[in-house]
Amino acid sequence: YTAATSQDLLACETCGRHFAQDVLLKHETICRKVFNKKRRPFNSLKQRLQGTEIPSVKKQLPPKNKPEKKSNWRQLHEDFINAIQSAKQVTKAMKEGRPLPPPPPPSINPDYIQCPYCLRRFNEAAAERHISFCKEQSTRRVFAPGQKGTKQAPGKQQMTKRREPTLTSAVESLLQNRAQEATS
Repeated sequence: YTAATSQDLLACETCGRHFAQDVLLKHETICRKVFNKKRRPFNSLKQRLQGTEIPSVKKQLPPKNKPEKKSNWRQLHEDFINAIQSAKQVTKAMKEGRPLPPPPPPSINPDYIQCPYCLRRFNEAAAERHISFCKEQSTRRVFAPGQKGTKQAPGKQQMTKRREPTLTSAVESLLQNRAQEATS
């Protein structure tokens, strides 16, 4: 350290460090190159994938901004007010002993998508999943005009109609009714 102080040390204009005059000339050219160049951030993914069989990963594009949906606060507000008013009418009718008013019609959310098969409404993500499911289910269920509800499973016999009451079961029920009348 003492030998270095005896020499004249000069400061680098770029970084401010002190060097001997003969070293400073070489340092300044290198220092200017380093400080003028923008450094790219280190890509650790590239280094990790180096030497593996995984192909280079494509850069993912940022998701496109979807246009924001129009705010439907007014409709939501009106639905809320209608719900409050109908609830007040119900409590008033209950206090007065009158029959209850009919419930308000369900509000339809315009953001929801209606299923063409079951007519239920879903948000976009759920609608995609549901509609494909519902379409498959509707093709499975083929109703004959005379059938009610579900299709008869193959290999099962159709249930027979209820049997007519026999004489003994009719007499039993008659005796039970008479016994109840006698006790009361």
